[in-house]
Amino acid sequence: MNIKTLINRTLFLLFLASNYSCEKLVEIDSPTDKLVREVVFNNDQTAISAMDGIYNELFQADFSSGSRSSVTVLAGLSSDNVQYLNSGNINMMQFQEHEIDPSNPGNLQLWTSAYNIIYLCNSLIEGLENSSSIDAELQQQLEGEARFVRAFSYFQLVNLYGDVPLILNTDYRENALKTRVEVDEIYNLIEEDLLISSETLSSSYRNGERTSVNKFGANALLARVYLYQEDWQKAEDYSSQVINETATYEILDNLDDVFLANSREAIWQISPIGGGGIASNTNDGSMFIIDPFFSFFATLKLDASIIPEFNESDIRRQNWVGYNSSKDAFFSHKYKIDASSEFPIKEYSMVLRLAEQYLIRAEARANLGKINDALNDLDVIRKRAGLPALTEITPGIAEEELMEKIFRQRRLELFTEWGHRWFDLKRTDRTTNVFGNNPTWQNTDILYPIPAEEISKNPNLIQNDGY
Repeated sequence: MNIKTLINRTLFLLFLASNYSCEKLVEIDSPTDKLVREVVFNNDQTAISAMDGIYNELFQADFSSGSRSSVTVLAGLSSDNVQYLNSGNINMMQFQEHEIDPSNPGNLQLWTSAYNIIYLCNSLIEGLENSSSIDAELQQQLEGEARFVRAFSYFQLVNLYGDVPLILNTDYRENALKTRVEVDEIYNLIEEDLLISSETLSSSYRNGERTSVNKFGANALLARVYLYQEDWQKAEDYSSQVINETATYEILDNLDDVFLANSREAIWQISPIGGGGIASNTNDGSMFIIDPFFSFFATLKLDASIIPEFNESDIRRQNWVGYNSSKDAFFSHKYKIDASSEFPIKEYSMVLRLAEQYLIRAEARANLGKINDALNDLDVIRKRAGLPALTEITPGIAEEELMEKIFRQRRLELFTEWGHRWFDLKRTDRTTNVFGNNPTWQNTDILYPIPAEEISKNPNLIQNDGY
C-alpha cells in the first residue's frame, strides 16, 4: 500500500465523525481507533494531512459551509438582511420569523456540525500531544491551527445559543452528559485557544493559500472576540496588528476582486475543494445568486429594508447587489459564480477579511474616545465604497452619531457574511428596536433553542428560555 492510499484511508477513518455523530464513533472497535491514531500521528506528512482534512471538512459542515443550514444563511434570515423566497418552507421561515421549533432540522444541523468540528479538533490536539514522531515546530503549528478552528466553532455556538457544553476531549461517555456552562467560561476557552494560536502560528500561510490559518487570522478573531466582550483596548490592539501587516493585507479598490481565492483582503477563507468531486464554486454563491435563466431555483433574496440604506453613489450597491426581474428581488452578488466546474477555482468562501478589522478598530476607538482615529478607520471603508470622507463632511461628529454610522457601515459592508448583522443587533441590544413591531417577537428570541434531539439524549441539558 503506497503512502497516498494509506493517508486517504486513514483520514477516512479519522474523519468519520463528519458524517456520523460522536455517539456512533464509539461503536468503532478500540484497536482500529488506536491504529488510526498511531498512523495519523507517526510522521509529519500524515499529521499535516489530518489538519488539512479539518479545513476541508469546514466546507462540508453545515454551520460553516455557506449552504442552507449555515450560520451565514440561518443567522442571515434571523436578521433584517435576508428573506426566504419560499414562504411555504416552514423550517426556514421559522428562522426568519423568530419562531424556531426545538425540533427544527436546520437548527440541529447547526449545533451538531459545529460540535463535530470541535470533536475533530480535540482529536487532533490529543493526537499531537501524545505523539513523539512529529517535528516539534510543526507540532506547535498544527496545534495552533486546531485550537483556532475550535475557538472559531465555539464562537459561533456561544453567539447562537448562549450557554453551551464545553467539550475539550474525545471521551464520548464523559461528554454525553455534559451540562451547559456560562458564556463567560466559553469565551475564556476561546480567548485561551486564540492566544496560544497567536503565539505559536507562523505569520505566513502554511499551505501557501489563505485557507490555512496564520498568526494574523488568530489576531483577527481575537479582535472580534474582544469587541464582543467590550474590551475596547484589546480590540484596538489586535485589529491594529492585522491592519499594520501591509505586506500581506490591503483593502482592494476593485470590489469584484475581494472574494476571489487568496485575495489580499482575505485573512482566512474556506476552499470549495473540500467538497470533493468536481466542486469548484462556493455554496455562498449558489445560495445567494439568483440566476437570470434559472430563477426558479432561487431560495433567498435581500430584505427590502437594506436597499435604501445604500447611498446612490455607493459602489457596493452596484457591485455587490444584483436584481432579478422575474422574481422582482434583489440578491447578494458578492460572489460572482453560482455553478461551475471550471478549474482552477476562482472564488473561496470568505470567513475573515481586512475590512472587518477596520470596522472593529473604528468601533473600539470610538468607545475609547479616540473620535478622529475612529473616523479615519471608518473612512477607509467609506472611501472604498465611493462615499465622501466623514473627516471632511462631519469633522466634529458626536460620538453617538459616529457609532450609528459605524453600525450602518457594518451592515452595508458585511451583509450576507457569517451572520454579522444578527450578532451585531444582539450584542448592541438593538434587536427590539428592529423587530419589536413583529407580533411574534420576544426578547428570548435572541437565542436559538437547544435542539430537542440533544436534550432527549442528554438529561443534563436545559432548554433556553422561551422554548
